[in-house]
Amino acid sequence: MSSEAGQQHPLGIYYKIWILLFVLSGFSYAVDYFHVEGGMRWFLVITFMFLKAGFITAIFMHVVWERLALVLTILVPPLALLFLIGFMTVEGNYTEETRYQYRGHDRTLTPLSPADLHGGGHADEGHGAEAAAH
Repeated sequence: MSSEAGQQHPLGIYYKIWILLFVLSGFSYAVDYFHVEGGMRWFLVITFMFLKAGFITAIFMHVVWERLALVLTILVPPLALLFLIGFMTVEGNYTEETRYQYRGHDRTLTPLSPADLHGGGHADEGHGAEAAAH
C-alpha cells in the first residue's frame, strides 16, 4: 500500500522526453526553414503537434501511469470531437460539390466585397455635391 501512495518516477524519463520534445520542435521549425508547402507541410506540422501533445500529456501529466478508465475519460472526448469534425468536413465538401453540380453555381465566382455592394469607398458619398448645392 505504501508503494502506491508515494510512487516516484525516475527523473531520467522526464529528461529524455524533454529532449525529445526539443527534437520534435526542431523538426517542426525545419518544415518552415526548408519551405515545405501544401498538404505535406500541414501533415508534418499537425503530426509533430500531436506527437508533442501526446508526450506532454502522457509523461508530464502522468496519464501513462493512471488507470485505463481515467485515461479513456481524458482521451475519448477530444478524439470523438476530432472524429465529428472530420465528418463535418466530408459533409461540407459534399454539400459544396452538390451546389456546383446540381444548382449550376459557378466555381470561379468570388464573393462581393462591401465596396462592390455600396459603390466604392466612403470618400465618394456625395457630401461634396450636397455642400456645393447649399
